[in-house]
Amino acid sequence: MNTEKTPAAVPETTKQAGTIQDRWSWVEPEAWSERMLTALEQGVKGGVWFSLMDKVYSEGNLDAAWVQVCKNRGAPGVDHVTVDDYREHNFAHRQRLHDELRQGTYIPQAIRRHWIPKPGSTEPRPLGIPTVRDRVVQTALRNVLEPIFERDFAPHSYGFRPQRGCKDALRRVQELLKSGYVYVVDADLKSYFDSIPQERLLTLIRRKMVDSRVLALLQAFLCQGVMDGLKTWTPEQGTPQGAVISPLLANIYLDPLDHHMADQGYAMVRYADDFVIMCRSAAEAERAMQEVRAWVAEAGLTLHPTKTRVVHAAQGFDFLGYHFRGLQHWPRKKSLDKLKDTIRTKTPRKNGQALVVIIADVNKTLRGWFGYFRHSLKTTFGRLDKWVRMRLRSILRKRAGRSGRGRGTDHHRWPNRYFADQGLYSLVTAHVKVCQSSLR
Repeated sequence: MNTEKTPAAVPETTKQAGTIQDRWSWVEPEAWSERMLTALEQGVKGGVWFSLMDKVYSEGNLDAAWVQVCKNRGAPGVDHVTVDDYREHNFAHRQRLHDELRQGTYIPQAIRRHWIPKPGSTEPRPLGIPTVRDRVVQTALRNVLEPIFERDFAPHSYGFRPQRGCKDALRRVQELLKSGYVYVVDADLKSYFDSIPQERLLTLIRRKMVDSRVLALLQAFLCQGVMDGLKTWTPEQGTPQGAVISPLLANIYLDPLDHHMADQGYAMVRYADDFVIMCRSAAEAERAMQEVRAWVAEAGLTLHPTKTRVVHAAQGFDFLGYHFRGLQHWPRKKSLDKLKDTIRTKTPRKNGQALVVIIADVNKTLRGWFGYFRHSLKTTFGRLDKWVRMRLRSILRKRAGRSGRGRGTDHHRWPNRYFADQGLYSLVTAHVKVCQSSLR
């Protein structure tokens, strides 16, 4: 059962200025007027939206979409046009997109396939990079479609949704563990983004939106060519990771699973394609597993055969970069390895930069990492601080004409206070401050 509270409908005669905008503060105002938001809250006739294409190609929405794309930066696509290049002729680009979308002549360009390392795996992860112009159009399209589907998304879905995030999902898992939900269905969808059945996805979208031009535009994005090196091919299923519209489409396809599991009485926490189902008994967890298996098979998806399992919290499980064991949690091994790999690239022993410059660069990584993992078991931070100082001592040791990494008497030659005086960010100190502030 969906327990998410939909904002109360506001009769036209009693509307107060700004009330609806406050409830939908994240919505792009260039795409959604107050009148449209009222219709969204009250529900449109038949629950289906028509005539949305003019909202997509409106000049105000395209301008707002460009601002969002510009803010996110990103690499160029197959046309090699960067965000800065696009900015130089932004007005002309906007007018051309407006005309092409209005006239129905807009055709997306191919997506540039880029491979990135996948933590804990020898296989790289595929990333799709659309051109800047296509990212603008996808953002304008998302601005229009997202509120329609967001209105009815399940409350236990946290990934790529406005005013929600990883920390909310992690907080919910912790709450459930404390409440006795200690049997966990740890699920993993194999190659989810690449395996979404496109026609089934469009069928779900048609339940709430039937503007034929918007549907054609969505289908054009789903069928974009993919340029991988010198070869270009057209995918028959899936939505490319990296595309602006993909997270919304991925949530739309899994939303029926969210509601199905809630209707069956299961406590599920989902972030995009990563989800856990928290249960009070092993028998309940096994039933939940069977429900998931049946739904996934019917939806044309696949559960990873080795990564999907039922486990007791005391045995431990990973979720959103954390390792949970009992009521405690800390960064999983892959998260620690990724942090250390990043620090290693910034602290080679032959680094010729001034120490304060190196430390300033390292601090950027440490601050960002701590911002996400600040609620870990406190012993995590002391070990990492020690490791980072070892990397820095190794640089100083090399400069002193000595081989090997920092060790032994190096701790006396360059004590911890030395690095603190140089401005090194301390994870231990940051954690103490967080704990103190939470007690006030």
